Amino acid sequence: MSSGSRPVSAAPPAKRSTVTLSKLAEKKALGEPIVMITAYDYPSAQVAEAAGVDVVLVGDSGAMTVLGYPSTVPVTIDEMLMLCSAVRRGLTTPLLVGDLPFASYEASNEQAIRTAQRFVKEAGCDAVKLERGGSSAERARAIVAAGIPVMGHVGLTPQTATALGGYRSQGRTAERALDVARDALALQEAGCFSIVFEAVPSEFTEAVHSQLDIPIIGIGAGPAADGQVLVFHDLLGIYDGHAARFVKRYADIRGAMIAGVSKFADEVRARKYPEPEHGYTMAPDEAAALADKLANLHVREPFSGEW
Repeated sequence: MSSGSRPVSAAPPAKRSTVTLSKLAEKKALGEPIVMITAYDYPSAQVAEAAGVDVVLVGDSGAMTVLGYPSTVPVTIDEMLMLCSAVRRGLTTPLLVGDLPFASYEASNEQAIRTAQRFVKEAGCDAVKLERGGSSAERARAIVAAGIPVMGHVGLTPQTATALGGYRSQGRTAERALDVARDALALQEAGCFSIVFEAVPSEFTEAVHSQLDIPIIGIGAGPAADGQVLVFHDLLGIYDGHAARFVKRYADIRGAMIAGVSKFADEVRARKYPEPEHGYTMAPDEAAALADKLANLHVREPFSGEW
């Protein structure tokens, strides 16, 4: 390079277009895998945005991963709206889906619509997700009719895990698999734009795939799904709770966080932090003037309580 030449800066990354429902349908038609992760706050949303994922789900799993509940059941609508709003502020490109929490949609179509409307109006979600088939298919139909896109969820549905025998794989017999398939087909018929298959045999997903025109997002559902989702805190190794069989750790962020905080604590206790470069200074004449003023400073006597 000559002395007069200037370095050529790398071209900025191409701007990604906003992910829409039609874009997801197009990906399924073309056989392009869909990437979905959960996120629960502004920083994790920014990570999802920078990583170029297609869909971000603010899952009710946030009840356990960030709010400390023992299950997804206790989380409230207001808590979910808070998490969704934070994620919305960190996203531009991915489709944002909010999980309707337990007891927020099951009672009636009217309740389901009101809750879904809050997720769109107050938190800026593009769509909502609900669990199970059966009456949930009716709720999904009502929400879709109200103009709000719905993602379904079959197989292991954490909100009703107790009724399913705990957090265990579903659809492992032909009869039970047929029930899960019926739920999926009912949700498609109700107008869902996509369905999450959780903890079901790979053979089931492969067999049902041709029966569904909408994208299947798998989590422990095998490679035949149109896309895959993992929980942010699971895939990055942040959450210290039990990890399901389908979880793959792509990092050990929790270990790095503990190491960093431990080193900070050690340096504070050893008086190694802060060092001069971490502080602010006064001009020498100002420091001298302050010392003079402090020397002549008379502190007022504390009020005795008597005038």
